[in-house]
Amino acid sequence: MGFVLLILGVALWWAAHLFKRVMPDQRAAMGKGGAGAVALALLASILLMIFGYRMTDFIPIWSPPTFLIHVNNLLVLIAIYMMSPAGQKGRLLNKLRHPMLGGMKLWAFAHLLVNGDLASIVLFGGLLAWAVVEVIVINKSEPDWTPGEPGTYGKDAMFFIASIVLLGIIGYIHGLVGPSPFGS
Repeated sequence: MGFVLLILGVALWWAAHLFKRVMPDQRAAMGKGGAGAVALALLASILLMIFGYRMTDFIPIWSPPTFLIHVNNLLVLIAIYMMSPAGQKGRLLNKLRHPMLGGMKLWAFAHLLVNGDLASIVLFGGLLAWAVVEVIVINKSEPDWTPGEPGTYGKDAMFFIASIVLLGIIGYIHGLVGPSPFGS
C-alpha cells in the first residue's frame, strides 16, 4: 500500500506542476480558484509521498558508501542556496534561467547518492525526472528569456549564510523524524 501511495504522490506532484503548462486553457478557465486547487493538489502530493515513503518496505538495491554522506550534504547546501532568492537578488546565479529547478535537481540527485533503496529511487528519481521535464516544458513554452539586472555579491553572501543556517535546521529536523543527514 505504501508503494502505491508513494507513486500516486509523485504522479500528483508532476500533474499539479505541469497542469498550467500542458493544459493552459483548462487552467485559465479555473480562474483564481485554480491556484487554490493546485496548492491543495501539491499539499496532497507531499502528504502522499511522505506517508507512502514511510510505509514502504525497505528493498535494498545498492549500498552507498558512507563518504557520500558528505558529498550529499555539500550538494544539498548548494541546492538550498540555488532555491533561495539568490537567483533573482544576487549576482552569482543571475544568468541561470531556472535556479530553483536546478536546486531541486541537485537536491534529488544528492539524495539518490545516499539512498540505495527502491522507495528512495522512486521518490527522488521521480522528483529529479520531474524537474528535468519541467525545465524542458518551460523552455519550450517560453523560449524567449532575458536575465534581469544582476544583484550584488553582498546579497549572495547573505543568502549563502542563510543557506548554511537553514541546512543546520533542516538537518536537525531530518534527524528527529528519520536518519541524521550528518552521519553518526
